Amino acid sequence: VCTTLGCPSFTGITTAAVCVYPARVADAVKALKSAGCDIPVASVATGFPAGQTALKTRLEEIRLAVEAGAREIDIVINRTLVLTGQWEVLYEEICQFRQACGEAHMKAILGTGELGSLTNVYKASLIAMMAGSDFIKTSTGKEAVNATFPVGLVMVRAIRDFYWKTGYKVGFKPAGGIRTAKEALIWLSLMKEELGDEWLKPELFRLGASTLLGDIERQIYHHVTGRYAAYYDLPMA
Repeated sequence: VCTTLGCPSFTGITTAAVCVYPARVADAVKALKSAGCDIPVASVATGFPAGQTALKTRLEEIRLAVEAGAREIDIVINRTLVLTGQWEVLYEEICQFRQACGEAHMKAILGTGELGSLTNVYKASLIAMMAGSDFIKTSTGKEAVNATFPVGLVMVRAIRDFYWKTGYKVGFKPAGGIRTAKEALIWLSLMKEELGDEWLKPELFRLGASTLLGDIERQIYHHVTGRYAAYYDLPMA
């Protein structure tokens, strides 16, 4: 990432964060620092991707990642609590995750493809925001169904409702299955139409770009050269 997108010697365009498993946080922090990059390291936590470990273990995983230098934490909610309607328990768990994160930015991954209904998606979105999430995120990328536009619409409208009621701005991150620059533009359009220009900034909008990066590189290459690169010409993706 640093050699093309994030170093001071380049254009200043960066990824919003580099996301790794907790065991690799220290390595990622060291590598980015050595390259002169200030891109934050994000760590998945709380039993990613299913969230089915003991609460004590999930909390400790957050603390260890923060101690290792993670500036952002992606927590996964316990989907069982959503499916069984245990909303207060879900709220209390996410509050504990928020406390364990300390000053670290917290994104709550809802795993929307496993929540059963759009009503549950809306309720889980509100619970996550009420408990202190800085962002709500559609998916881990590991579910059978990940970021879809109907789910995205429900989540951004929950963000809008929450903002109208509290004045607090929560960010949104669709992730999983977003593979082309054209799809990314549709997500950008959704944010602009539903939440306005302010939510187009990285402080309030992110895209899960593990697969998307390759197509973005190809589109930039085409813009500069007038032709598309072969996939093997851009091996980083």
